Amino acid sequence: MAPRARLLADATLTIRPANEATWDDLQKILSATAPANCQCQRYKMRPKECLVSFPAEERADRLRIQTDPGADDAVTTTGLVAYLDDEPVGWCAVEPRTAYISLVRGGRVAWTGRDEDRHDPSVWAVMCFVTRAGFRRRGISRALARAAVDFARDNGASAIEGYPLTTRNAVADELHVGTEGTFAAAGFTEVSRPSVRRAVMRVDF
Repeated sequence: MAPRARLLADATLTIRPANEATWDDLQKILSATAPANCQCQRYKMRPKECLVSFPAEERADRLRIQTDPGADDAVTTTGLVAYLDDEPVGWCAVEPRTAYISLVRGGRVAWTGRDEDRHDPSVWAVMCFVTRAGFRRRGISRALARAAVDFARDNGASAIEGYPLTTRNAVADELHVGTEGTFAAAGFTEVSRPSVRRAVMRVDF
């Protein structure tokens, strides 16, 4: 995927696949307490695992393997990194939905009221957004969501979906899934409403 450039205020926002970013840059984005603890592994827990069942170093090691940072020729990666000028400012987890093991196995939000093949590898999912403190409310998550659509399409996806919040009355730990407005601005449309607080939104290619 070619870098995408957008103008935010007086700075250029560039979005790159995570394998074209550096590990240090990714960790700078994930430096807040909750993202640093999770290392984007919450939805990749294997059976009988939970976030506290193995050390934070192991979570980071898994993310490093999944993203393959610094490997421009990597065949796959697991997300997108946003830069404002040269400063790493945002992260979006996006890849085939089947990569999110706990989502496929359970994930009531994703499956309630839907007749959907959970194991279809051509359907991609956006699972997480992180914007660094000091760079929020500048449209970075919306730009990442738009880039995720292009990234999935360019890599052969038949569809891409997300599971955003539908309410502003949310605690900080919930915000990583994104908001309804973020997805709508990127062209996603609602396909189900499993609860009053969550929706499934999707783009079919």
